[in-house]
Amino acid sequence: MGTGVPASEQTSCAKGDPQASCPENGTEAVQVTDCPIPEDSLPQHEQGYSSAEDSGQLMASYEGKAKGYQVPPFGWRICLAHEFAEKRKPFNANDISLSNLIKHLGMGLRYLQWWYRKTQVEKKKPFIDLINSVPLRQIYGEPHSSPGLQGRSYSEEKGSHLRYLLPHSSPHFTVCLRRRGQTVYQQVLSVERPSVLRSWNWGLCGYFAFYHALYPRAWTVYQLPGQNVTLTCRQITPILPHDYQDSSLPVGVFVWDVENEGDEALEVSIMFSMRNGLGGEDDAPGGLWNEPFCLERDGETVQGLLLHHPTPPNPYTMAVAARLSADTTVTHLTAFDPDSAGQQVWQDLLLDGQLDSLTGKSLPSQKGVGIAGAVCVSGKLPPRGRQRLEFSLAWDMPRIMFGAKGRVYYRRYTRFFGPDGDAAPALSHYALSHYADWEEKISAWQSPVLEDRSLPAWYKSALFNELYFLADGGTVWLEVPEDSLPEALVGSMGQLRPLLQEYGRFAYLEGQEYRMYNTYDVHFYASFALVMLWPKLELSLQYDMALATLREDLTQRRFLMSGVTAPVKRRNVIPHDVGDPDDEPWLRVNAYEIHDTGDWKDLNLKFVLQVYRDYYLTGDQCFLRDMWPVCLAVMESEMKFDKDHDGLIENGGYADQTYDGWVTTGPSAYCGGLWLAAVAVMVQMAALCGAQEAQNKFSSILSRGQEAYDRLLWNGRYYNYDCSSQPQSYSIMSDQCAGQWFLRASGLGEGDSEVFPTQQVVRALQTIFEFNVQAFAGGAMGAVNGMQPRGVPDTSSVQSDEVWVGVVYGLAATMIQEGLTWEGFRTAEGCYRTVWERLGLAFQTPEAYCQRRVFRSLAYMRPLSIWAMQLALQQQQQHIKASGPISKRGTGLCTRPKHGPKEAMANPSPE
Repeated sequence: MGTGVPASEQTSCAKGDPQASCPENGTEAVQVTDCPIPEDSLPQHEQGYSSAEDSGQLMASYEGKAKGYQVPPFGWRICLAHEFAEKRKPFNANDISLSNLIKHLGMGLRYLQWWYRKTQVEKKKPFIDLINSVPLRQIYGEPHSSPGLQGRSYSEEKGSHLRYLLPHSSPHFTVCLRRRGQTVYQQVLSVERPSVLRSWNWGLCGYFAFYHALYPRAWTVYQLPGQNVTLTCRQITPILPHDYQDSSLPVGVFVWDVENEGDEALEVSIMFSMRNGLGGEDDAPGGLWNEPFCLERDGETVQGLLLHHPTPPNPYTMAVAARLSADTTVTHLTAFDPDSAGQQVWQDLLLDGQLDSLTGKSLPSQKGVGIAGAVCVSGKLPPRGRQRLEFSLAWDMPRIMFGAKGRVYYRRYTRFFGPDGDAAPALSHYALSHYADWEEKISAWQSPVLEDRSLPAWYKSALFNELYFLADGGTVWLEVPEDSLPEALVGSMGQLRPLLQEYGRFAYLEGQEYRMYNTYDVHFYASFALVMLWPKLELSLQYDMALATLREDLTQRRFLMSGVTAPVKRRNVIPHDVGDPDDEPWLRVNAYEIHDTGDWKDLNLKFVLQVYRDYYLTGDQCFLRDMWPVCLAVMESEMKFDKDHDGLIENGGYADQTYDGWVTTGPSAYCGGLWLAAVAVMVQMAALCGAQEAQNKFSSILSRGQEAYDRLLWNGRYYNYDCSSQPQSYSIMSDQCAGQWFLRASGLGEGDSEVFPTQQVVRALQTIFEFNVQAFAGGAMGAVNGMQPRGVPDTSSVQSDEVWVGVVYGLAATMIQEGLTWEGFRTAEGCYRTVWERLGLAFQTPEAYCQRRVFRSLAYMRPLSIWAMQLALQQQQQHIKASGPISKRGTGLCTRPKHGPKEAMANPSPE
């Protein structure tokens, strides 16, 4: 490879061989014994629980001894050489049964026509691309950015150390070791072998490295056999509950702890190289340029490179930087060609462990020619010593225009670092001087959960690692322009303007493949993460939804499922979403074109339930008063679905709810249960708002509806799916208790506020556990959406035989609420182990998977519902310790009596 490293220090990589590089003249291997996976000191729990590290087969390939520097015992850990045995494919038309294909033939033809017009004529992206599903890549680690920045890097558990949107534009770390003034080892810390930069020494031996994630931190450990050196790279992102400043910053930090385990002094250099831009069309126009910078402030000095990317409509600057300390040296190479062989860069580092560069800025890149830069930190290690090298990566993209280019927005962080596009040096300096404080706050937040001996290890990993989607869900966190809040609508909501202008506007996609912001029927599940950790963002989102509800868009649209033409958005109906980032979100809502969601039965109800839940958890009476008129309006719109006036709404004989491929007819367990729960909540809100007439009205509806729901749907063991005459009417739906779930989360649903008889709820949950969980895939894959009473999955629709991960976490929370704690954990564990350990879907949790072959919609919003499990556990503990206030700082919640019985208030900051 032309590395120039002495042959005696070069190494090769094969399974069972501890060497790390692959020269032509490789030498003998150093014998290394297997590294046992650390065991927890806790006793084994009953089935469904597990001991501390839970790495299992994901670490079976690891042949190193190194455990890394201060790597925690809990989290998701995988050897970089691990290969997943099961390779699944995205769901497509070939996976639809003939009977279901016939049912959706019209929709399929309309979709093909629409897709062609959208992509080939209008040259736009479809909001859901059913033709080009994203294929499975079993490589991803956690995102390396904060919420609100489209353009983020990711840890990658194999391949490059990071992926930056596209694999060929990945940043890379390279290590150089020197002894007695001579370079003895130089290696790119990546197992991949790309077609570019061929002079570099790629192909790290993955059998002697592992990745460990506990979001928002991650650790990658590299044992360099033959060198007596262990590298631990710790990745820190400022995801801080109840923090609305640092959590918005587009920065991340990489802290390298280098351990010299030998008896000889050592010089170490780490080089961080990165391409300016994404490669391909993004860089093709040229005009990109790099320049060095140095910022000294408050006794701290940061040096690095600015990578300027002025391409419209959203120009940005990235900063690759390092902290200069008394015992380190920082050097850089301002520019090189990332598509070349890279020999000049490699030899420069090899010569003396440092980089040499011309002074000043680089020339702008030529059209079609890429440009990259590199920053290197060097230090000395005594025998048996340790050295710390610190890097940061920052993005400064202050302005954003969505696809329609109709309005300019400013990102949240510009409030603190300015909107002029010159903040990258200051962001880098701030990150490198504040990351220790971030880590203290992260530890204080996570420790109570991690140290709770009653909780299984897999749950501790899932709870924190599923939060990846808040940063990786195409998330935007924006400042709110004054002119974007119409006075005619704002006037009735007194807190709307100050709250949005203080905390900003927040949006995240339904999924990376389902490109709609704040999809509300799905946010219903995911919202627990926001309201528990960043309650002001949840309230901000709710105010945005309320504003959209009061508006209308009478533009006629032909909907793909039915072929019927109807208005895009009716007044006093909750929108499905607040828009497509390829269009103009907030200004044009309802990007979803499959169904006319103005007739959906669940959206209005989910708004009412979330409003009360959010009030209950925050204690914000102003929010409740502002939302009360909107709740009245949407419930009035919902009344028309109670066609026989028995107090219970009826579904319309098509898929008119979040299960948009599963037909529901007449009164149903899911929508009927949501309706009764929403009516019960209206009774509570009316009492709090002093609306006696409304309280009496909804109390009457509730009484009649309860009787009808029980009479029409309860069969002695569970609530029937619906009241149609079809066989699926008797299916056991895993999500049938969703209404009760939200009531319990809001301090209702028992005693005087009981809506569904507790004995029946518990019996239904036991039946779901027996059939949908235990009788499905050996009880090891979570709960299937629908199960027939004869013990086989319901295949009447394309969704009834799927497992929806977010629904399963919500079901588990409901089980915990009703005292079925073991069953709840057992149910949720099946999803975690399937997604994270068996299918290789870490940090891209899908919406759905089937028992065999397929998954659907990678990186999806709904699994954030796992935070409902944590709320249920906390409320369970509150119930046990009901005598006096309880502070539960483990998740940032403070539970204490407030404005109603047993209220749990989301504490905005630790006291």
